[in-house]
Amino acid sequence: MAGLSPRISMTKAELKEFLNAKVEEYNHPKFLEDDPLQVPHKFALKEDIEISAFLTATIAWGNRKSIINNANKLMDLMGNSPYDFVMAHTAEDLSELSTFVHRTFNGIDLGYFVTSLQNIYLEHGGLETIFTQYQTKDSMQPAISEFKQLFFELPHQNRTQKHVSDPKKGSAAKRINMFLRWMVRDSSTGVDFGLWKGIAPSKLSCPLDVHSGNVARKLKLLKRKQNDAKALQELDKNLRKLDAVDPVKYDFALFGLGVFERF
Repeated sequence: MAGLSPRISMTKAELKEFLNAKVEEYNHPKFLEDDPLQVPHKFALKEDIEISAFLTATIAWGNRKSIINNANKLMDLMGNSPYDFVMAHTAEDLSELSTFVHRTFNGIDLGYFVTSLQNIYLEHGGLETIFTQYQTKDSMQPAISEFKQLFFELPHQNRTQKHVSDPKKGSAAKRINMFLRWMVRDSSTGVDFGLWKGIAPSKLSCPLDVHSGNVARKLKLLKRKQNDAKALQELDKNLRKLDAVDPVKYDFALFGLGVFERF
């Protein structure tokens, strides 16, 4: 069934078979050739992977080639040692970041992100600790809201807050959900990292954007028209019916069908 153009009205079993085949096709190292996830794959140290992944996910909107180029530029600005840079940076180091820009994310935002990440590791035990501590029984969305509160506990410009989404304010929080997928899902296929062992993949949510949303609607996994927090809840519920243990593996299928196959 993998090579067929799917009928829109498939049975649940047919839909699962079709999507599982697409997951197998795209959850593969070749996926990294055009994906921003290639950037954190350049690192071996856990904290370097976390920080590079978080910053890459933060700027992951727009043209994918531009995202990859700018994420690599960002790593170069940090001496390709993001954790060392975050923990030991000086005011002069921060000033060298001031020229960075990706769409509406600029040097002011980047300077705050670096300062806040240092605070996260010094005062809160690091990124993994926060998300693990505030997870609920069946969702990571409350933890994302809590993370945003802690991330902006230092003095900052209001403009910077828009670069971290808050599910409690109705956002689907696509970029942080994508970052969590990268950190939590197992590494057996060489794509995601499986670094954070204290969070079950069953709690993850699909990074919902225009591509995955449109495909999900065509496959009748999603009725809601907006790509917001309520749509994410609906998609979560339907993907967990297909695989309760690893529902966000279907991100590969929805994304691949939308971006590569123009489904």
